[in-house]
Amino acid sequence: MFVPCMTMIKEGTIIAVDGHSSTGKSTFAKLIASRYGLIYVDTGALYRGVTLYAIENSLIDSNNIIDETSLKDALEKLELSFRPTGVDGATELFIGERNIERIIRGLKVSSKVSFIASLPMVRSYVDTILAKYGRSGGVIMDGRDIGTVVFPNAEIKIFMTASAEVRAKRRYKEMISRGENPNFESVLANVKERDYLDENRDTAPLKRAPDALLLDNSTMTIEDQLKWFEQLIAKQ
Repeated sequence: MFVPCMTMIKEGTIIAVDGHSSTGKSTFAKLIASRYGLIYVDTGALYRGVTLYAIENSLIDSNNIIDETSLKDALEKLELSFRPTGVDGATELFIGERNIERIIRGLKVSSKVSFIASLPMVRSYVDTILAKYGRSGGVIMDGRDIGTVVFPNAEIKIFMTASAEVRAKRRYKEMISRGENPNFESVLANVKERDYLDENRDTAPLKRAPDALLLDNSTMTIEDQLKWFEQLIAKQ
């Protein structure tokens, strides 16, 4: 098991972790938050929360046609918030008083989140929430455009990736562990579709910031990734 050294992170630091879906960004970021006393903010969960709300309120249909007028009105009243679990820096997402952490990780939400996340009004809504968490610094956020759009001046930027097949296997195993019965080919197709949509949307497309360090974890364990980060911090 990885045992970190006593290297410290400068107070007020913002760490941006961007990258493709199912690269383990949230797992990585949660552990970094826990080990270094940072606040963890799962930006992808916010987009998933908006997507779940849109699905449950028929604001997006089976053909991914979005009722943008109604969604815009809904965003003015939608209350999404993170609450700490008290375990390894983890947080869970709530709509009002309802814990939605589990349901937003399912394939139903995954299949539509890229469409919802492509809307400028949704990105503006999420960015407003993120800005509140980032004002005091001392945070690590993972998402698609944290280092390029939300916090372009973040002190540390990391871009995570892995092969589509590896990421699909990870998501497949995660869904199985939750008691779901997914089809692997469908999961793989969703991973590839999300990559395309994320990289080609008009608003804040997924891309590696020029000053972001690449972390390809296709063949790395989480311990390997934490060692990589420790070495990174030691050079700061």
